[in-house]
Amino acid sequence: MRISLLLPSAYGMRGDVRATLNLASALAERHEVEVVSVRRHKDKPFFPVGPDIAMRSLIDARPGVRHLLPRGQLRAEMALWRMLRGTKSDILLAMRPAIAVQMARYAPRGTLKIAREWGRPAVPGPVRKHYPRLDAVVTATESAGAEWERLLPRGPGVHVVTDALPPGPWPRSRMDNRIVAAGGRWVPAKAYDRLIRAFAIVADKRPDWRLRLYGSGPEENRLRALVAELDLHNHVYFMGTTPDLAGEFAKASIVATTARSDDLGMTVLEAMGCGVPVVAYEDARGPAEFVATGYNGVLVPSGDGEPERFAMALLALIDDDRRRRSLAAGARETAMRHSAADVCEQWDKLISSLR
Repeated sequence: MRISLLLPSAYGMRGDVRATLNLASALAERHEVEVVSVRRHKDKPFFPVGPDIAMRSLIDARPGVRHLLPRGQLRAEMALWRMLRGTKSDILLAMRPAIAVQMARYAPRGTLKIAREWGRPAVPGPVRKHYPRLDAVVTATESAGAEWERLLPRGPGVHVVTDALPPGPWPRSRMDNRIVAAGGRWVPAKAYDRLIRAFAIVADKRPDWRLRLYGSGPEENRLRALVAELDLHNHVYFMGTTPDLAGEFAKASIVATTARSDDLGMTVLEAMGCGVPVVAYEDARGPAEFVATGYNGVLVPSGDGEPERFAMALLALIDDDRRRRSLAAGARETAMRHSAADVCEQWDKLISSLR
C-alpha cells in the first residue's frame, strides 16, 4: 500500500516531527511511504530520514525561491488542496488538526483518512464539524485518547498506538557519568525554569554533578539569566541542538523533564531506549504514561514546594547507584515495547481493521 504522512514541515526540530519520521521509517519496511511537508524552509531535515522514505514538499519556502502567489496561508491551503484532490495514496495520515480538517474535506472518498493526534486542537469547532468524515483518530497515549473520545462523541473511532523508536542498535548509558540531561524546545510549556531551580538545590549538595540542556528556543535568554541569577555557571550547560539526542542521553545517568503538560513522550522514550531512568512530574501526561516510579524512573508530585520535591527525587537517585541501575534496566524493557517493528505491527492491524 502507498501511505502518505502529512505535516506542516518535516524540516524543524520538534518532537512530533521526530515521531513522524520514526513512524515513516517503521512503515517503510512493509509499504511505500512518503512524507509530505506543506512547507520546506531548509535544505535538509533536522532529523535523519530513512533511505526508503520519499520526501515531498508542497511549498518551497527557502530563501531566494520565488512564487507566483504571495506568501501566506492562502498559498499553503491551495497547495494542500491540490495535493489532496489529486492524491493516489491508499492511506493518508495527517499529523496536525489543521491538515486533518482539510483532508476530511477534500481527500477522495476511497482513500483511508486517519488523523494522528498528540495534543488538543487549538480550535475545536472545525474538528467537531469535519472529523466525522475521517476513518479514525489515533493518539499516542490512553489519556489523550479518552480526551478525543469526549471531544468527538459522534466522530470516527479513537485508537491508541504509541510512538515508535527508530531502529537500533541504541547507545547505552554506562551510568557512571555525573550528568543529568534534558532535551527539547526551550518554550514556556517545557518549564525548564523549574528544572534549573531544582538543580540549584542539587548543585549545592552535590557540586560534582552537572546539568546539560539540549535544544533551542525563545526561552533561552530568560533561562540563561536564571542560571546567572542562581550562580550556576559551573553546573548548568546549554549544549545547543543535536539530531542525535539519544547519543547525548547515553552520556547521562539521569534524564529529567519538568514539562507542565506534554502529550508527546518522545524524549522520555529516547532516554529509556538508552537505558537512562527518567524523573518527571506526575501531572505531565506524556511522561506519566511511560514512567513508573520504582520501575523505570520517578514521578514527582506537583504543587507546593515543587523545586524542592524534584531536587529530592534527583538527589535520591544520585546517591543510590544500585537503584539507578535497577531503574535503567526497567527503562530498557519499557523501550523494547516501543520498537519500530512492534509499533508497525499495531498500525498494520489497525489499517486492516479499518479497510
